[in-house]
Amino acid sequence: MIAIHLHALGVTYIAKPIFTNLSWEIHDDRCVGLVGPNGAGKSTLLRVIAGDLIADGGSVMRSSGLTVGYLRQEPALTAGITVWEEALTASTELSDLEKQLEACERRLADPAVYGNAEALAQVLEQQARLLHGFEELGGLNYQGRVRSALACVGFATELELNLLTDTLSGGQRKLLGLAKLLVRQPKLMLLDEPDNHLDMAGKALLEEVIRGYKGGVVIVSHDRYLLDVVADEIAELEDGRITVYPGNYSEFAFEKQARLLRQQQMFQAQQKEITRLEQAAKRLLIWGRTYDNEKLIKRGKAIQKRIERIDRIDKPVLERKRMGLELSGWRGSNKVLEIKDLDKVFPTENGDENIVLAGVEMLLWHGERAGLVGANGAGKSVLFRLLLGQDEPSSGEIVIGPSVRVGYYAQQHETLDYDRTLIETIRHAAPMTESSAVSFLGKFLFTYEQARSPVRTLSGGERSRLQMALLMLSNANFLLLDEPTNNLDIASVEVLEDVLSDFEGTVLVISHDRYFLDRVVGRIAELEDGALTQYIGGYSDYQEAKRENARRKLQVRKRA
Repeated sequence: MIAIHLHALGVTYIAKPIFTNLSWEIHDDRCVGLVGPNGAGKSTLLRVIAGDLIADGGSVMRSSGLTVGYLRQEPALTAGITVWEEALTASTELSDLEKQLEACERRLADPAVYGNAEALAQVLEQQARLLHGFEELGGLNYQGRVRSALACVGFATELELNLLTDTLSGGQRKLLGLAKLLVRQPKLMLLDEPDNHLDMAGKALLEEVIRGYKGGVVIVSHDRYLLDVVADEIAELEDGRITVYPGNYSEFAFEKQARLLRQQQMFQAQQKEITRLEQAAKRLLIWGRTYDNEKLIKRGKAIQKRIERIDRIDKPVLERKRMGLELSGWRGSNKVLEIKDLDKVFPTENGDENIVLAGVEMLLWHGERAGLVGANGAGKSVLFRLLLGQDEPSSGEIVIGPSVRVGYYAQQHETLDYDRTLIETIRHAAPMTESSAVSFLGKFLFTYEQARSPVRTLSGGERSRLQMALLMLSNANFLLLDEPTNNLDIASVEVLEDVLSDFEGTVLVISHDRYFLDRVVGRIAELEDGALTQYIGGYSDYQEAKRENARRKLQVRKRA
C-alpha cells in the first residue's frame, strides 16, 4: 500500500534548488535504501516527508492514519537523564498523561480537595478520564514495551539502562533514538544514516531490527553491505530526480550501469536518426527553393515538425566528476611495522588498572593491507595513538621501519585546524601558490568559495575529503586510516577503494565498513579483551572463520 505520494516537489535553499519537480511513491511494506551523492538533498527530502520542512512547491499526500517516525543523523536527547528515562519519553502523549495523572494524585492528597465533596468528585472524574485515555494508548504495558525496545538495540542490563545520555557514544545515541521509534511502532520509519558510528555488533542489531520491522522503512546510508542485507529496493536521488530500482544495493549498482549503457545506445541511435532527418529536411528545402518546388518545401517542413515532436532521450552521464585522490606511495622498508608483546594499562579512579592491550603482537610487511576491527572501546584508537607516538606503551615494543613515512587519517578530523581556510590548510601542508592550492582543492570537489572559507564551515563529508587531500600531499608509504569511509558518500568511498588497491605502500585501517574491508584488505586483525587475533582474507572470510570457530567450540562442549 502507498504510504506517501510526493508529486512535483520542489525545495530551494538560499536561491539554490535542491530538487525540483520530484515525484516518488513510498510503500508501507518494504525497506527502501535512499542513496545519492553528498549534497543531493537526501536529508532534506526526509525532513519534508517527516513534516519538519515545508516544500516550496508540489504536494505531499499521506495515507489515512499514517504515522511517521524520524531518526535524525544526530538524535536530540535530553542531557542529564538516564537511558531509561529518555526512552520513556518516546510517546509524548503518554508522558503528558502521566504528568496529568501525577497532578491528579497530588490534588487528591490536598485537604482542600478531599474535604470538599464537589471538588473531590471533579478530580476523581478527571482521573478516570485520564486513566481511560492512558489505557487506550497502551499505557498499562508501556514500560514493558520500552524495556523490550531497549533490549532489541542492546540496552539490556540495569547498568546500561542507568547510563546518562551525556556519556553515550555516537553509536549508542543512534541506537537509543531507534529504540524510541520502536516503542511507538510508526507505520513508516525514516532513518538518516543510523549506522554511522556503530561497531559491527551495533550494525548487526540494526540489521535485525530493520529486517523484522512490520512497517515501511526509508533508510539513508552509505553502508553498501547494510543496504544489501535490508533493502527491498533502492531509490537514487541524483540531479534532483528519484529513480527507483528493485532489489538491494548490488543489484542496483549492476542495473544502473546497464540502464546507462542502454540509454547511451538509444541516445546515439536517436541522435543519428535526428541528424539524418535534419539533413533530409535541409536538402528538400534547398531543392524546393532552388527549383521553386512547393511540394519539396512542404515535405522539408513536415520533416522539421516531425523532428520537433520527437521525445528527446537525455544524454546519460556515464562518468560523473569524482574526488581526484591519488596515493602513489613508494617502496621503503620491507618490514614496515613490528609490534612485540605490547601492553597498555590505564589507572582507574579507585586505584585499579584498566587493561586495554595485553601482549599484542603484529607484523606488517611492505604492500600489505590489514583491517583492524573490534567493538567500540576495544582499544583500536589507543593502538593507533601508540603507533603514532602520541602515547607511550606500558610495556612492549613498537618498531617502524627506517624508510617508512606514516600518513594518518583521523576519524574525528582532529588533525584539522578549524580556524584556517582550506587554502591555508593546503599551503601549510605543501609549498604551493594560492592559485595552485585552489586548483588542487578543485580535484576534491571544493568550489572557490569553499576554498576561501574556514574549515569549520565544512560538513562531515567535506572534512573527510579535505583530510584525503592532505593524505595525498603527505607522500606517505604507510597509511594509518581511522574510519576513513565515515561521512564519505559511496562514490568517494569507491574512489578510495580503487586508489588503495593500486597504492605502492602499506595500509592499516580501522573500519566497520564491511563492504570496504572485503574490497581492500587481505588480512583482518580483531581486538577483543586486549588481545589481537588475526585472520587471512577480507571481512567475509573473517566472519566465516568466526562462525567455524564458534561451531567447533560448541561441538567440543557437547562432547564434554
